Amino acid sequence: MRERINNQIRAKELRVIDGEGQNLGILSIRDALELAQSRNLDLIEISPNANPPIAKIMDFGKYQYEANKKMKKAKAGAKATETKSIQIKIATGDHDLALKAKTASKWLKEGHRIKVELFLAGRTKYMDEKFLRGRLDRVLHLITEEYKISDSYKRGPKGLGVTIEKAK
Repeated sequence: MRERINNQIRAKELRVIDGEGQNLGILSIRDALELAQSRNLDLIEISPNANPPIAKIMDFGKYQYEANKKMKKAKAGAKATETKSIQIKIATGDHDLALKAKTASKWLKEGHRIKVELFLAGRTKYMDEKFLRGRLDRVLHLITEEYKISDSYKRGPKGLGVTIEKAK
């Protein structure tokens, strides 16, 4: 494993940090490897794009454990947002639109994106674009939460759709 890590380091000099975070200065690769081997630890390249590259002297297993721990913590803190979908038709009644808008408002409050789709079947696919947008706007005007249009009106295989998300 040590050879694999050491082969990744290509620069002539490195900024070396020990396991406690102390800066040991800029050393040649040979000196850094000898220092790591004298301590029975590994030389791990932390930041290859820095100038000079940064390497750390520590146990590789411990490094992997800490990296996995950081990743899990970041994953737990990130809230997954999904795109919810509401489908309406041209002849959907006002009460049904109000119910769908209420559901959309609840989803927006939770932080989800919402795709509002106007389902078009048969001859309705060839209706005037302004009329169809007006039908979609009927639902959007009933939504009580503040929102912004993240993906504008687009034609899809099922009809016309718009994607909205919570305004910040």
